[in-house]
Amino acid sequence: MLELLTGAGLATASGLNAALPLLILGALDRWTPLVELPESWQWVSNGWVLVVLGGLLLLEVVADKVPGVDSVNDVVQTVVRPTAGGLAFGAGSGSQTVAVTDPAAFFTSGSWVPVAIGVLLALTVHTGKALGRPVVNAATAGVGAPLASTLEDLTSLGLTIAALLVPVLVVVGLGLLAWAGVRTIRRRRRRRALRPAGGL
Repeated sequence: MLELLTGAGLATASGLNAALPLLILGALDRWTPLVELPESWQWVSNGWVLVVLGGLLLLEVVADKVPGVDSVNDVVQTVVRPTAGGLAFGAGSGSQTVAVTDPAAFFTSGSWVPVAIGVLLALTVHTGKALGRPVVNAATAGVGAPLASTLEDLTSLGLTIAALLVPVLVVVGLGLLAWAGVRTIRRRRRRRALRPAGGL
């Protein structure tokens, strides 16, 4: 159960910031005893992989704080974040899905399930983020983009740390994210409902 919470937390965090969860996961495996990745996921802690993840993290953090560029970044990340979420869920839950020598056996054995769950979780969070950012930019004339991005980065960091150190806290984090999503949707609907009335 804790492994599933770890995977879910990492995948959700990847929906906000693709590189951060994998970078932390790999770094903790490489330099601390806190995380021990399964043998087929050891590539995540490879030095070159960590360097690439660090570069991608820097690029995403900077691009996501510039109004307009953040929306372009979200379009590009529509493929990257769900992929990272699938990898993070698979690695975090201890699944052995990366070493696939026979693709047919991969799909018939059920080994693909953790990766698919991670992809769906990350895609759901990413979609909410990507749809919400233009609203934030329009409502604040772009001033809110750096603040929203920083909040998303901190949420991704918090979820990642919780998933790896205290997986039970992932339930709280996921609950807060769901609450924030529902609240945002309700607020948007209220604004739409008030717009025609205000225009009369």
